[in-house]
Amino acid sequence: MGIHLIFICVFLFAATYTCLGVGNVSVLCSEKERVALLNFKHSIQDPFEMLSSWVGNECCMWERIQCDGVTGNVQRLHLKGDDYCLLVGNKVSSSLAELRHLKYLDLSQNYFQGSRIPEFIGSLKQLTYLNLSDADFQGIIPPRIGNLSNLKVLDLSSNHHENFLKADDMAWAFGLSSLELLNLSYVDLSGAQNWDMMLHMIPSLKELSLSDCRLSNVNLGPFLNSSRILPNIKHLDLGYNSFKGPLPGLLQNMTSLTFLSLSAFNHSLTWNFPNLLSMIPFLSELHLSGCGLDKTHLSSPHLNYSTLSNIQHLDLSNNPLGGIFPSFLTNMSSLEVLDLSDTMLNSSRPIMPKLLELHLSSNKFKQIEDVGVWRQCHLKQLSVTDNEFAMEMIDTPKNASECSIYALEFLELSRSLNGRIPETLGGLANLRDLDLSYNKLTGSIPESLGRLRFLQVLDLSENQLNGSIPESLGKLASLTDLDLGSNLLDGTIPVSIGQLAKLCTLSIYNNSLEGAVTEAHFANLSVLKLLDASSNTKLTFNVSRGWIPPFQLIYLSLSSCNIGNGFPQWLRHLRKLQILELSNTTLSGPLPTWLRTMPIISYLDLSHNKLSGSLKNLPNAKNDDVYGFFALLLLEYNLFSGSIPRSLCRRTDLKGLDLSRNMLSGKIPNCVGNLQGLTIMSISSNQLSGAIPSSIALISSLFWLNLNKNNFTGEVPPELGNLQGLGVLDLGDNKLYGNIPNWIGKKLTSLVVLSLHKNNFTGRIPPSLCKSSNLQILDLAYNNLTGTIPRCVGNLNGMVVGHLMNVDYTFIDDDMNVIQVMKGVDLEYTTTWEIVYNMDLSSNKLVGEIPVELTALSMLVGLNLSNKHLRGGIPESIGKMKKLETLDFSKNELSGRIPSSMAALTFLSHLNLSHNNLSGQIPTGNQLQTLTDDPSIYAGNKHLCGPPLPNTCSNHQDSTTTTTSKKKHKAADEKMEVWLFYVDIMSGFGTGFWGVIGVLMFKKQWRHKLFMFAEETMDKIYVAVVVKITNCVWNLHEIKLKSAL
Repeated sequence: MGIHLIFICVFLFAATYTCLGVGNVSVLCSEKERVALLNFKHSIQDPFEMLSSWVGNECCMWERIQCDGVTGNVQRLHLKGDDYCLLVGNKVSSSLAELRHLKYLDLSQNYFQGSRIPEFIGSLKQLTYLNLSDADFQGIIPPRIGNLSNLKVLDLSSNHHENFLKADDMAWAFGLSSLELLNLSYVDLSGAQNWDMMLHMIPSLKELSLSDCRLSNVNLGPFLNSSRILPNIKHLDLGYNSFKGPLPGLLQNMTSLTFLSLSAFNHSLTWNFPNLLSMIPFLSELHLSGCGLDKTHLSSPHLNYSTLSNIQHLDLSNNPLGGIFPSFLTNMSSLEVLDLSDTMLNSSRPIMPKLLELHLSSNKFKQIEDVGVWRQCHLKQLSVTDNEFAMEMIDTPKNASECSIYALEFLELSRSLNGRIPETLGGLANLRDLDLSYNKLTGSIPESLGRLRFLQVLDLSENQLNGSIPESLGKLASLTDLDLGSNLLDGTIPVSIGQLAKLCTLSIYNNSLEGAVTEAHFANLSVLKLLDASSNTKLTFNVSRGWIPPFQLIYLSLSSCNIGNGFPQWLRHLRKLQILELSNTTLSGPLPTWLRTMPIISYLDLSHNKLSGSLKNLPNAKNDDVYGFFALLLLEYNLFSGSIPRSLCRRTDLKGLDLSRNMLSGKIPNCVGNLQGLTIMSISSNQLSGAIPSSIALISSLFWLNLNKNNFTGEVPPELGNLQGLGVLDLGDNKLYGNIPNWIGKKLTSLVVLSLHKNNFTGRIPPSLCKSSNLQILDLAYNNLTGTIPRCVGNLNGMVVGHLMNVDYTFIDDDMNVIQVMKGVDLEYTTTWEIVYNMDLSSNKLVGEIPVELTALSMLVGLNLSNKHLRGGIPESIGKMKKLETLDFSKNELSGRIPSSMAALTFLSHLNLSHNNLSGQIPTGNQLQTLTDDPSIYAGNKHLCGPPLPNTCSNHQDSTTTTTSKKKHKAADEKMEVWLFYVDIMSGFGTGFWGVIGVLMFKKQWRHKLFMFAEETMDKIYVAVVVKITNCVWNLHEIKLKSAL
């Protein structure tokens, strides 16, 4: 008997071990398949070490693999990713085609970077399960998938609203004769042919999900009312398409349906809720989100409550139900999941004893009691977000019936609360996830939260919590994610945090924490992947130089903290690091040499320090785990010197490069053209020289190019005209020369900012610039430009109606800036540069008048035409430029009166009209009254009078009449001046001609004497010249004779 028991135990253990996929001890792995798996491993990036066990010869013992217990053939690949563990690649290696016996393949929730679904998938004929969902595949679904006749489950869905998969012909689905589940949600089927036939050709189908497939009534055509399709269907999802009208007739024969989603099905005018329930009597889950339903659609007297009793899951979110909680819901005795988000509810919710999951986000609740946090003993999940911060978080009401045990596991109350966090939250003993982020919570974090022994996620970020971090949080042994960021917390970080052995992410950024962080704070954090302690200016990281951290971080941010003991030596052990932010951390001195051997860090921010020396020690080793992160190299505001190393050109993954505000010298290497993924390049405020390399034009994705404040020479390379997506071009403060290129306006049509100030450009302002319809900042100041201001400037539409960029680039680099002279001083615009509209043409050699067309640029905030040779008057229509804040016409030759319309410039805070020839009374009223304290803005105009100048005006006639009269007199004077000019010329000509030639014509003797005098003078000149030449010849002859002797 004992032997039998031992045999049974051994058998059960072996069977269990095999079924769990841990490995097959007695089965040898196929060498061909082992090599195929290793080739797949080497073809992708594995930043979270999902495939770390894939070593050695026994592939059947590797994690995520299951083999046949007899043959050893690989049958199952479980490679599903998640938020903390995923694979990255630009394709799926064809080596998997060698797994001929594969029955189960799951590559879902990984990141394949927009690649296509591989064709070889269709050769895996044994597959019964294929899941490629949420893996960032794009393009056309390969028809060869239709060869998988044994397939029972096919999931190609996505959760993304863009980067769709597409199908142009659904005929391939006819071959899936065994298919039971098909999920094509978010696949674009709008242009797919043979779609309707698919509904007939797969009779085995039990689950069909077509959510958000861009379908409409046209796609279903005559089959909308057919009762002959999908006879065995139990799960049908048609939500979030463009269906309209009455309920489709195809539902009439689907009596076995248990799941139905018609969300966003616009049938509010033809809705018949009782009819739907009678058609599908066994329905247990119903989704009707965004269907335009109100209470009248749901309160029919014909409603059969017996059919309601079958529904366990009901989604009525995003419908205008309004006000009071729908009463019919209390009669749904089987209801376990209810979603009433965004339904305009504002009243108290009744107790529903069997309800397990409740969603009430985006409503108008005023009291926390209205959502029943303390009255629902059996509720496991409650989500109440975005309720306008109207609910105050309070303790359990004294008169409410409290539960002896709360079942609540998930509580989400973000963007809804104010007040303090109640101590009674510590009584929700089963909580796994507590999210109170983005509220207006005040006070301290209660110690009672330390009693939540099952808590895995605690998010209290983006509040106004103060006090210290409770020691009791160190008792939360199950905690994986702790986010206390962006509060008012102070004091030291408790050492007990270092005992949270399961902690993966720790965020304490943007607080007022202080004291020293030592090795003890990280003692047992062996699985920590993310650490963000940035923006704690009194916090000091003070670990020993020889410390070896117990974790392998992927994300580390210590920006705006203090780092002791120099550049952190312990970083050399973090070989998986992808994001490193150490800006403003008091680092100084050269980069350590060991940093060069580190794998390339995708996102590296060392800005705002005092780092010096060469850039050659930047991380340069190959990194096979670079994936998905927005690759940036931010080194601005340091003391780096020397040249830009050519090794930087190998960073082809870079999207942003900022080397500004350093002391770099030499030339930009030509290989910079290899950085073809760059969106931003800023190398301003250095000591770089030479010509701007034309290879920059190879970076077709470039939006921002800033080479300001260097010593570049030569002309602007014409190749830059190929950068058609360029939005910001700043070449100011260099030594560039030549004409402003015509191609800037013709080719760079996306330009928002053009700055060429403080160079040596000559020639005219090219009229082609007027074609830059998006331009909002034009700065050509301090050059040697000549000619007139083009009248076509009125065509700069971006300065008339404004311009909003489709993409916000400030999230890439906080130090992206535009420097403009505004209000007489250099102002640096960073986060607000997109709303600055400025034109600066000052300090050139421009002549002519101010074109009236310029005043049409109504969005301009700043206009500077100072220090030139402009003549004529200030246009009367300048009052149309309502948004002007700064206006400078000083040091020109402008004349006439100051237009009275200038008083309409209500935002004007800086005005300079000094050193011109303006005359008459200075206008008063409105905004001009605020500028009366500074007479210098009118200085150098000796004919101006009135406040704030000391000289008063003798004639106080009406300004409008005076201005009109002045214009008339001026026009008359100008005509008189022209007439007198021609009279002077004719008089001079007549006097000169007749005074000489006329006398000679009438006096023969004088004429004879004049001709004789001329002839004698010519003879004398001839003789003198001949004698001079003869003497020169003799002298030359004598010199030759002497040299010969």
